Amino acid sequence: MNVVLTLLLAVQILSALVMIGLILMQHGKGADAGAAFGGGGAGSASLFGASGGANFLSRTTGVLAAVFLGCTLGLAYFGNLREAPSSGSVLEGVVVPSQQIPGVGDAPPARDVPPPVTPANPAGTDAGAAQIPGK
Repeated sequence: MNVVLTLLLAVQILSALVMIGLILMQHGKGADAGAAFGGGGAGSASLFGASGGANFLSRTTGVLAAVFLGCTLGLAYFGNLREAPSSGSVLEGVVVPSQQIPGVGDAPPARDVPPPVTPANPAGTDAGAAQIPGK
């Protein structure tokens, strides 16, 4: 399936680039008015003949536009071929390990544990001054 999508995308990009070049090579409708005032010389239409260039370029542009449209429709069709979604929630397929959920399997928080009995704190009380280290 990926080969078909890649092939369609390559043909679409190439047809778009060639079509841009052909459109830029064509003369607009205003070019005939400029030729009436002396702007058109004998060399302007000599490549394809007197009117053959316009027919060739416009027909080729039309064919490339059809190829571009076909590739676009093919990409849209093949790009949307996916498995049908389940009828449930999106979160049904998510697996969360219990270690990532706070409070599940963890030791109790440190504030619930009574302070240890040490020589600096013989009563085991939480006296703030006894926990500050001396100099």
